[in-house]
Amino acid sequence: MAASQQDRSAKSAAKRKEFDEKELRHRVRPGIHQKLADLMEWHGIEEQAEAIQLLIINAHALGRDESTTALSIPRHDFTLSENVAQELYNEGARQAAGMDRRDT
Repeated sequence: MAASQQDRSAKSAAKRKEFDEKELRHRVRPGIHQKLADLMEWHGIEEQAEAIQLLIINAHALGRDESTTALSIPRHDFTLSENVAQELYNEGARQAAGMDRRDT
C-alpha cells in the first residue's frame, strides 16, 4: 500500500530535521530572476534551488580572495560631460549667490 500524503510529509520533515536543513527565502525583481533563468538555461539546470546551491558552493570554492569578483556589487562608471559639469557649477553658483534659477 502506498504511503499517505501525511506520512510522506512527516518523513520529509524528519529528514529535514535530521540533516539540519535551513530554508532560505529571497525575493528578487524581474531582472535578477531573468539572470538566474539565463544561468539555469545555459547549464541545463531545472531547479532554482539547485542553481542557487551550486552558485554558493562554487563561489565558496573560489576562496576568500577569488570570490570577491563574484560577490562584488556591480557599479556603473559615471562621468559628467563638460557641458553638464559647467551647468551644475553655474546652478550651484546661482544658488550660493541667493538667486533662484526661476528668477533669472
